[in-house]
Amino acid sequence: MKLSEYPKDGRFGPYGGRYVPEILVPALEELEVAYEELKEDPSFKAELGELLRDFAGRPSPLYFAGNLTRHAGGAKIYLKREDLIHGGAHKLNNALGQALLAKRMGKRRLIAETGAGQHGTATAIAGAVLGLRTEIYMGALDAQRQRMNLFRMELLGAKVHLVESGSRTLKDAINEALRDWATRVRDTHYLVGSVVGPHPFPMIVRDFQSVIGHEVREQVLAREGRLPDLLVACVGGGSNAIGTFFPFSDDPGVGFLGVEGGGDGVRGSAPLSQGEVGVLHGMRTYLLQDEWGQIAETYSIAAGLDYPGVGPEHALYRDLGRAEYVAVTDRQAVEGFRLLSRLEGIIPALESAHAVYAAVARARELGPGGIVVVTLSGRGDKDLETVYGL
Repeated sequence: MKLSEYPKDGRFGPYGGRYVPEILVPALEELEVAYEELKEDPSFKAELGELLRDFAGRPSPLYFAGNLTRHAGGAKIYLKREDLIHGGAHKLNNALGQALLAKRMGKRRLIAETGAGQHGTATAIAGAVLGLRTEIYMGALDAQRQRMNLFRMELLGAKVHLVESGSRTLKDAINEALRDWATRVRDTHYLVGSVVGPHPFPMIVRDFQSVIGHEVREQVLAREGRLPDLLVACVGGGSNAIGTFFPFSDDPGVGFLGVEGGGDGVRGSAPLSQGEVGVLHGMRTYLLQDEWGQIAETYSIAAGLDYPGVGPEHALYRDLGRAEYVAVTDRQAVEGFRLLSRLEGIIPALESAHAVYAAVARARELGPGGIVVVTLSGRGDKDLETVYGL
């Protein structure tokens, strides 16, 4: 079975599935049916395409990072500039798609979880432009370190619920959003922000984010006349990475490198590198957990990577050896953050800075003649306070 043919029966091999309370099963079935119908509907595709082009600013550029390439002293490094999309990150691709889907389904209220605040911001933007009421769940700790995104969401008309339970991060925000959805399925759509959760969310988010990889294919062929040797992207839940990788999943000559949050060397957020298989948030996947199966506390300087699980499609790619996953520490990510800022005049999100650091090392290994494409998933304005003084 080709990778492009997954999911099958709601699963990516042994991963994925639908591990949810019975009350949510009808809502998930309704969503799956509606999505399968609308994704082939010409008017839906035309409206979404117009929003992505005229409102979000697609296609995003593929930029040759000449200075960074010379610094690495190896393969050519290209940057897929998702940081230039309206809102400052790739998150709007999926938010517009799901919000339009929800509107076509007759839902008038959107809820979402957010870590770094980029998905919450994207959901608030999509809700505003499509006239939908929007409420966001955000961990209180994440809100402290991403205050500007909290303000942006409120400015855009969203109501933000700060989550004080657990670790007060993304995991806990998802828990609260799922509880909300269970009580309001008739009028509410849960706009999941990454390739996580019960089926059909990993498939839906992947499909909406695959615009990244489809554009990369067209752009790199136009520039270089061939496909890249390596695609690099950061992985928290994993949406920008799967959006980049999936259109190349059946091209064996194109390597995939996913970069997780290695944290401070003691605490981290790297389930694909260090985790074990378990069930969380409605899916079976790799998780960071203790010997009793309890979800472990995670940490990353990048709030968007601070999650104990990962999308089930990434779990399948890991097992099959289709993608390699590595962990980059906070210190290394800050080095990547400063390096790209200084050499290219582009301030990346700390999440993306993890990928930048890893890409420079791999470009050196590949050597001249190679081509590396890094998905720059977001811009770093939100992280200036975090990095300042380090």
